Amino acid sequence: MSRYAMMPLTATQLGVDEAGRGPLAGPVVAAAVMLDPATQPDGITDSKRLSALQRERLAPLIKQHALAWHIAVVDARQIDTINILQATMSAMQQAVAGIQHAFGEILVDGNRAPEFPERACAFDVRTVVKGDARHAAIAAASILAKTHRDALMAEYAERWPAYGFAAHKGYPTPRHLDALELHGPCEIHRRSFAPVRRAIAEAGDSG
Repeated sequence: MSRYAMMPLTATQLGVDEAGRGPLAGPVVAAAVMLDPATQPDGITDSKRLSALQRERLAPLIKQHALAWHIAVVDARQIDTINILQATMSAMQQAVAGIQHAFGEILVDGNRAPEFPERACAFDVRTVVKGDARHAAIAAASILAKTHRDALMAEYAERWPAYGFAAHKGYPTPRHLDALELHGPCEIHRRSFAPVRRAIAEAGDSG
C-alpha cells in the first residue's frame, strides 16, 4: 500500500503527468485531466500501482466522466533535438493547452513544471512529489498518459517486430538491449540516449 493518502479532489484542479521519460525508444506522452468529484471513477491511483488491465479499464471511464482531458505526444526525433527534459516539458505544455475547460490550479507530478505562458496568471501551478499517489487528478493523468503510450508502443511492435516493443515499451531491458545490438536502432529509437549511441558507434566500427 502507498504511504500517501489521496487529498480531497476539487473540480478546479487540473492534474498533469507524463509517461516515457526513461525508454530508449518511442515518444514521451503527457496528459492533463480535470476530474469531476461527483462522477470520479473508483480505483484511480498511481498508474504504476495498477496492472495493465486495470489501467485499460479505467482509461475510458476517466475520459467519459472527466470535465476535460487532453493527451500530447512528443516523438523521438524531437526528444533528440531538444533533450528529454525539454521534450517532457513541451508535452505537458501541449496537454494543458488542449484543455478548454476553465480551471484554477495545475498540479504537476514531480518537482519541476513547465511554464504556461499562453495562459499565465489565469491559474496557480504546483508541483507535487509522488503526486500520482496523492492527487486523483494527477493519478488520472498518469493512467491516460501510460495507456496511450503503451498503445503506441504496441503499434510500433507490429511495424518493427524484431525489438519486442510490446513487451518492454522501449525500456532498456536485456531483451531490448540485445535486439538493439543485433539490429541497430530503428526509426523510433532515441539516438541521443547512450545505449543507442553505442549501438550506432558499434555498427559503424563493424562496417
